[in-house]
Amino acid sequence: MVSVTLLGSAQDGGVPQAGSANSEKLQKRYPVAIGLVDSDGGRHLFDVSRYLAEQLQIWGQTGVDSIFLTHAHIGHVDGLTLFGKEVMNCQGITLNCSKIMHDLIKNTPIWSIMVDQGVFTLKTNNFVKLPGVTVEAIEIPHRAELSDMHAYIIKADKSLLYLPDHDTWRETLNGHDLRAWLNHLEIDIALIDGTFFSKDELKNRKQEEIPHPPVEQTLEMLGERREGDGEIVFIHLNHTNPLCRDDTPVTELGWKVGQEGMRFLI
Repeated sequence: MVSVTLLGSAQDGGVPQAGSANSEKLQKRYPVAIGLVDSDGGRHLFDVSRYLAEQLQIWGQTGVDSIFLTHAHIGHVDGLTLFGKEVMNCQGITLNCSKIMHDLIKNTPIWSIMVDQGVFTLKTNNFVKLPGVTVEAIEIPHRAELSDMHAYIIKADKSLLYLPDHDTWRETLNGHDLRAWLNHLEIDIALIDGTFFSKDELKNRKQEEIPHPPVEQTLEMLGERREGDGEIVFIHLNHTNPLCRDDTPVTELGWKVGQEGMRFLI
């Protein structure tokens, strides 16, 4: 049996977020990550946050066999050092990432020393075959100050898309309709960027400065869930997102908002 567990549903800052006076009463959410268990029981973590201990508990695991990174933004990589000798003292974990991310790791001392010590073995394959499941990386437009961005298609009997970050649907879809794009990729379950509900959510930011498609735009593109549609789950929620308080704008249309511990059998 192949399964994927949602280990974090929040944007990089988590919920509550440091420095915020308005999110302390919200349900706790960890930075986004998922855990894949292959048909032989192999454990594969997608993105690594500083809340690794709590997320491994949610997953019911004590370690991992491989890691897949989407990109270099802080909430997706700031737990990598926890695999080193100061904490878990791991050896031989396969670390899958893009060539650009590979070079960043090799040129960042706090990470490169872990490669030298054998904690990680770096791999740059865009297609990885695991027992009972395949993992394919697809490049996605997103802020690239440090690295490029890749979503992942995890395919067994069903296909799951892990797309926690991207800039705009216009760039990602490249002229295609969202439903048609998901159908073309043969996606049954899509975990997608839901960082902000609307473009005017951050009062101190101009709309063009927010590099995530708002949930209300995505819902407008999707409409109501129809018979035969796959599941769509919004993840990577910022602490300002009203879906952290009330998910009915999504659920009343038949879609879902991510919660830690959600498990998908694929």
